[in-house]
Amino acid sequence: MRTNLATPIFVLESLLGCDQELLNGIIMKSKSAKISLQRLRLIAEQQFDIRIASDGRWYHNGGEIWRIELVKLFASILLRDDGGVYWLATPVEKGRIIVDDAPFIIREMMVEVGAGAVPQKISFQTNLDDIVPLDEAHPLQLRKPATADDLRPYIEVRDGLLAKLSRPVYYQLAEYAEAGPDSRLGVWSHEQFFPLEA
Repeated sequence: MRTNLATPIFVLESLLGCDQELLNGIIMKSKSAKISLQRLRLIAEQQFDIRIASDGRWYHNGGEIWRIELVKLFASILLRDDGGVYWLATPVEKGRIIVDDAPFIIREMMVEVGAGAVPQKISFQTNLDDIVPLDEAHPLQLRKPATADDLRPYIEVRDGLLAKLSRPVYYQLAEYAEAGPDSRLGVWSHEQFFPLEA
């Protein structure tokens, strides 16, 4: 295994002076240059000293990355492989990083209340401003985090990357709960029922 902890430092140092417009352009290009998990296996492995804490904050060399544009840039090239390992990956390099729980946090919920034949639609916003609909492609999942025994609510943002619902958002979601087809409490969104209990 090849190890190179310096790579993210160069990236950080080179981007710290960038203006907002340039960073936005880099983020858009990185989103369109996604690599497949199959291609990821062919790239030499590195270890980056980057960690995403359970509250969604990103750290490099133990210090928090405060510039949200850099966090968004790194998040745009974040992948999770079939073994549950997280990588920052470009078409030419990849680095393993540590994720304590889920890489994203849901901080806001939006509801389009249905009327008559129009179904209720629920969407969420992550701490990095991604909008995720609660639908068949992005179902609510109840999982046990590594540090707790109780079930917590998560939703898939993209490509196996999960976001944990913050406590306030979960309480807001629970206000829309009703008994579903199997008598469990849950919510309807985009004509699908999502249980809030196991």
